[in-house]
Amino acid sequence: MITLGGGATKIHLATEPIDLRRGYGGLYTLVEQQFGSEPKSGNLWVFSNRRRNLLKVFWWDEGGRCVLGKRLHEGTFQSWPQPGQKIVQLTAAELQLLLSGLDLAKLRPRRWVRRRPSAEAGDQAAAEAREPTQ
Repeated sequence: MITLGGGATKIHLATEPIDLRRGYGGLYTLVEQQFGSEPKSGNLWVFSNRRRNLLKVFWWDEGGRCVLGKRLHEGTFQSWPQPGQKIVQLTAAELQLLLSGLDLAKLRPRRWVRRRPSAEAGDQAAAEAREPTQ
């Protein structure tokens, strides 16, 4: 099983299209020279071609360079940021959605409601913990 984007891993999305005929060495050099980053950092780099129907994910693990490619059978990767910034950071969940072909621009994160125990319930539990039981 391949896991991409662990907790400490940063995922960088290059906004400008590149020539994806590049292989391991070409992507390594691109990360190093054009983006001024360390390719061996373990971070993931996501690149696309001009038609936005092909993605390559480049990263370095302890064994060496890794490249994952995905070509869509139909359609394009819709939710690509507009050029302006060189790099946009993604979460692991956003990368998974992008690789699934979903349009990130049309999705919105849900607001999670976490119920906290009321002050009275917390006080009652604390009082019960202090009282010895017979």
